[in-house]
Amino acid sequence: MRYDDFRRSDQIDDRRDDSGGGMGGGGFGLPMGGGGLGIGTMIVLGLVGYAFGIDPRILISGAEILTGGNQAPTYQTDRRSAPAKTGAPKDEVGSMIAGVLGELDDRWTEIFQASGQTYAGPRIVLFRNATNGGRCGMAQSAMGPFYCPPDKQIFLDTSFFREVETRFRGCSGNACKFTTAYIIAHEAGHHVQNLLGILPRVQRLQQQVGSKAEANALQVKVELQADCFAGVWVNRQEKKRPGFLEAGDIDAALTTATAIGDDTLQRQATGRVVPDSFTHGSAAQRRQWFMTGYKQGSVQACNTFGAGAL
Repeated sequence: MRYDDFRRSDQIDDRRDDSGGGMGGGGFGLPMGGGGLGIGTMIVLGLVGYAFGIDPRILISGAEILTGGNQAPTYQTDRRSAPAKTGAPKDEVGSMIAGVLGELDDRWTEIFQASGQTYAGPRIVLFRNATNGGRCGMAQSAMGPFYCPPDKQIFLDTSFFREVETRFRGCSGNACKFTTAYIIAHEAGHHVQNLLGILPRVQRLQQQVGSKAEANALQVKVELQADCFAGVWVNRQEKKRPGFLEAGDIDAALTTATAIGDDTLQRQATGRVVPDSFTHGSAAQRRQWFMTGYKQGSVQACNTFGAGAL
C-alpha cells in the first residue's frame, strides 16, 4: 500500500508512552454469569476476542453492543503516567495510521455528502498494554482493536498489527501495511453504523430476542457489514488515489479475514466449530462481504440484515 500522499488526520491521542496505560488499581471487571467462567472458556474467548469488534466483552456478556451503561467505571489515575500526545504522530506506524484515518474521513465525508448527510469522523486512541477506555471501560491489548460507540473512539494497541502477522499469519511483509488499513477501516465501519443509527437499533433488537444465539446472529451481521464498509472505502480510495494498492494487498486483506474468522479461531482453540457462538462471522463470510463492498463500492450493497443476506 502506498500512503505517502495520504492526508494525515490530527484526530489522534497517542498514549503509547504512557507505560501501562495510567491504570493504578482501578481495574476492569469482565461481566460474567453467576458462577463465573472456567479457565478453558476464558482461553477460548481470549483467542476469539483478538478478532476485530465493537468491544470484545460481547464474547463474554452475551453479544450485547456496549453503549456505556448507566454508570461509568471508576479509575485511579497513575500520576507517573505521561500526558497523551495529540495530533498526527511522526513515527512510521503512527504516521501511517494518521494517513489511513485522514483518507477514511475524506472518503466517508464524500459518501455522506452525496446523500445529503454530514459526516464527523472518529478519534483514534493509540496505546500500549492498557489505557482508560472512557465509557467502554478499560482498553487492554488482549481485546484487539475496538470501537467505543458512546465516545466515538477507536482504540488501537499497535502491537496487534504484529500479532496479525506473527500469530495469526494474516499477512506477510509489505502487504501488512494494507492489512493495517483494513483493520482500521473495519473499526471506522462501526463508526459509520453508529452515525447511521444501526448500532442502537441492533442493540434494541438484541435485548428483545429470546436467546444468546439470536443475539450473536445479529452481532455477526453488524461485523460483516463493517467488513463490507471497509471494502467500500477501499473501492472509493482506489478511484481517488489510483495506484495506492500494490500487488498482493487485496489478497492480504482476504488472508486476514480468513485468519480471524470465528470458525478459524474456534478450530484453532478447541478443534471444533460452534456456529451459534459466532460473533464476527466465518472466514468465508468475512471474505465475501469485504469483497462485496470492494466490488460494488456502495453503502446499499452492504445490507447484511436483508432477508437471506448471509
